[in-house]
Amino acid sequence: MNEAIGNLIELGKRLKVSDELPDIFDLAESRNPWFTKKFLNYALDAVVNDMLSEAQFLKWLPGELPVVNKTVGLIFAGNLPLVGLHDFLCCYVLGCKMKIKLSSKDDELFPFILKKLQEIDKGLAERVEVVDRLKDFDAVIATGSDNTNRYFEYYFRNYPKILRKNRNSIAILTGEETAEDLEKLADDIFLYFGFGCRNVSKLYVPQGYDIKILFPHFAKYSWLHQHGKFMNNYDYNRTILLLNKTAHLANEFIMIVESPSIPSPISVLHYEVWNDENLLKLNLKENGDKIQCVVSAEPKRWNFPSSVSFGQSQHPALWDYADNVNTIDFLTQLK
Repeated sequence: MNEAIGNLIELGKRLKVSDELPDIFDLAESRNPWFTKKFLNYALDAVVNDMLSEAQFLKWLPGELPVVNKTVGLIFAGNLPLVGLHDFLCCYVLGCKMKIKLSSKDDELFPFILKKLQEIDKGLAERVEVVDRLKDFDAVIATGSDNTNRYFEYYFRNYPKILRKNRNSIAILTGEETAEDLEKLADDIFLYFGFGCRNVSKLYVPQGYDIKILFPHFAKYSWLHQHGKFMNNYDYNRTILLLNKTAHLANEFIMIVESPSIPSPISVLHYEVWNDENLLKLNLKENGDKIQCVVSAEPKRWNFPSSVSFGQSQHPALWDYADNVNTIDFLTQLK
């Protein structure tokens, strides 16, 4: 087994029993109220269980790995806790040097994990540097909004690069979903307040579907009504809908609006009616550059590269590459 992979497996074991995490979570939430302890715990559990395990690594990278003697600049987004960790893992297992630009919204948990890995890999400090500004690198992997991506395109125009823009995820309902399916759908929608590219921002529902039946299945997220920043978004978006006389359904923490748009504002869920499976598949294909993953009860049915079952959108495996761009292949092809 690759020594780096062994180090990461050990990291996962240590994170499971770390007594330092409550203090790190307190600090992270104090700096960014969107990073609640509930969601920080969820994010770390997903990393430890879905990524940092021997079985996952063996399935992801079963063969010998080359050493890539390049310096890679990593720019992390700050919309979710640890959203840039997968890029780090790809670089680490290939032996790359890294210069990492953290988001000011997420600058507590990753440095802690880096420190724990340095306790295992004594030479890591010579390979990884957290910086305020990228310079002296061979390639770059950057994640940001559509606006920052235009800046990235220009600034990194002469470098090999992976640049990621805004994407959202969608869920397809057939009307045959179980109560358990719909409760898991709530996780796909509401985890991390809906900020992630893997969060469902839009539903496709069959003709005649009664949207109101969803509300009881979303009840476990009723606590969002008590979160000040989330409710500021809710109040603002509800006001806009009312002023514009836009038809919508609402409970105390979510509004559901019929719309052709895939992205939706925080606290708003879009939906669109479908009645022809072939046309829906064509729609997915035409909007493939806007969709991160498709959630449904039958993932293989929709012929979309990243398709998952209800409740699994925020559990990407190591081989679930963002935007379907294989980061390992990109790194190993650097000259």
